[in-house]
Amino acid sequence: MNIKYIIKKDIEQALSKISDKNYKPLIMLTKNSKFGHYQVNNLIKISNSFNIKPNDLFEKIILFFKKNYMYEKINFSEPGFINIFINSSWLSEELEKIFFSPRLGIKRFSPKNIIVDYSAPNIAKEMHIGHLRSTIIGDVMARTLEFLGHNVIRANHIGDWGTQFGILIAYLKYEKLINKLQNNLLTLKDLEHIYCKSKNKYDSDEFFSKKSREYVVKLQNGDKKCHSIWKKLVYITMNENYKIYKKLNVTLKKEHTMGESTYKKMLLKIVQDLKRKKIAIEKNGTTIVYLDEFKNKSGNSMGVIVQKRDKGFLYSTTDIACLKYRYEKLHADRVIYYIDSRQHQHLLQVWIIAKKANYIPENLLLEHHMFGMMLSKNKRPFKTRDGNTIKLSDFLNEAINRAKKLILTKKPHLTHKKIIKLANTIGISAIKYADLSKNRSTNYIFDWDKMINFEGNTAPYIQYAYTRIMSILKKSTISIHKLKQKVLLNKPSEINLAIKILEFEEIILLIADKGTPHVMCKYLYELATYFSNFYEECSILFCKKIKICKSRLKLSFLTARTLKKGLNILGIKTVKKM
Repeated sequence: MNIKYIIKKDIEQALSKISDKNYKPLIMLTKNSKFGHYQVNNLIKISNSFNIKPNDLFEKIILFFKKNYMYEKINFSEPGFINIFINSSWLSEELEKIFFSPRLGIKRFSPKNIIVDYSAPNIAKEMHIGHLRSTIIGDVMARTLEFLGHNVIRANHIGDWGTQFGILIAYLKYEKLINKLQNNLLTLKDLEHIYCKSKNKYDSDEFFSKKSREYVVKLQNGDKKCHSIWKKLVYITMNENYKIYKKLNVTLKKEHTMGESTYKKMLLKIVQDLKRKKIAIEKNGTTIVYLDEFKNKSGNSMGVIVQKRDKGFLYSTTDIACLKYRYEKLHADRVIYYIDSRQHQHLLQVWIIAKKANYIPENLLLEHHMFGMMLSKNKRPFKTRDGNTIKLSDFLNEAINRAKKLILTKKPHLTHKKIIKLANTIGISAIKYADLSKNRSTNYIFDWDKMINFEGNTAPYIQYAYTRIMSILKKSTISIHKLKQKVLLNKPSEINLAIKILEFEEIILLIADKGTPHVMCKYLYELATYFSNFYEECSILFCKKIKICKSRLKLSFLTARTLKKGLNILGIKTVKKM
């Protein structure tokens, strides 16, 4: 049930009777229900277009406003607001519908094939905190779209094909480490250390760099020995990453890994086809696509290299092939990228080339959902004391340890096993929520003290609200699932809570459209706060009338279900006791 959408459509319909222009009323939930539950907030702007006073426009709107049982009262307030009061009986009926719906009344869409490209760790390197945002925000989008009935194709586009593998193969051979690698005697930490050394050698040793480039071409041309080494490097890396995904409660699995190597057999054909279509030209042995849409510093068309002089391919070639594959083989209707904002121009160039070559249609929905950085309190990138990027595994372990200390101060009597389990859930949830609750398009300052806190807009606060409701329901002798008593909404806190519960669909649809998990975090925090107000004002277990008692239990149960589903969309677990 999307109340805001219904109001918007009713206002639009009334405005269409007054003028043939297309006006978009801005509908908002009010902060104080004394002035209505919803408001039209841009009436002044619309009335200026009509060249009349806001109050006069309101009088015209009311004349054409479709009478609807859901509206208790509609009035005008200065300087220019339409205040809308929702009928409590109508709210009660809508709550009844979602009470008996396993999906809280949210219908499934006609399924679209939607690819969500996220996480994308590097091979032979441990994941660091820079991978956190892409991984968890992308996962929320995948969960949301799946909940709405879409066919979601998770794509973990790992960097498993490129120059770095020539460098690694050359160094492993140089240091005679191939047998160690093949016999599983090298860890991911070892590989990262080896990569750093090999990169230094590549930058300083001309003979070694030449050898590395030769190995890249060998690998790309299908050399069996090189392929075997490459395969092992990918296996060791991703095996550790899957453990992190599991720890983070992220839905990425082995079958979702679609790295650059997936498209390796397409690359030469792509380059040849771009040349044939006169989209690409060869210049001094290098194949380039010149794009008029982008200008270099000299004001000339920017060139995008798709094949180097040594016949090696670049990220641009791979990403063009990837997009072609996603449309032709996976039949994508929409592709959403959760990658670094610095890659935006690169993505735009890839999309333009793919469209010029007719690999994808103009109407294919392509979206780059950019995100900011995690900063420390001094507003700089979050790093270790010695200036290194923090490993994601270390970061998660720190959160778990902090949660464990907090639990020991509050619940020292718990068994060691329960403390560890609870610390894992609270610590990981707190980190995820701290990130997801911030608008993805901006940088944010990370604060350990605010993150693991049972007060304010945090995961522990919402998890605790859920466990508190479940505790109330458990204490009741009434079987919730057999309740035939309708929800009775008499007090303001009951009505406010009911409206907030019914707002859930609007939040889900907003995330599906914009990929903004922070709106769900804000919503769940408000829902938990509204329940707290309701709990303080209304006796639940000990009210005098059994009808009222049953009604409030039902309202509590619906709140708990909504909190649980919302947290599940965020990839955050609930616990029975806290």
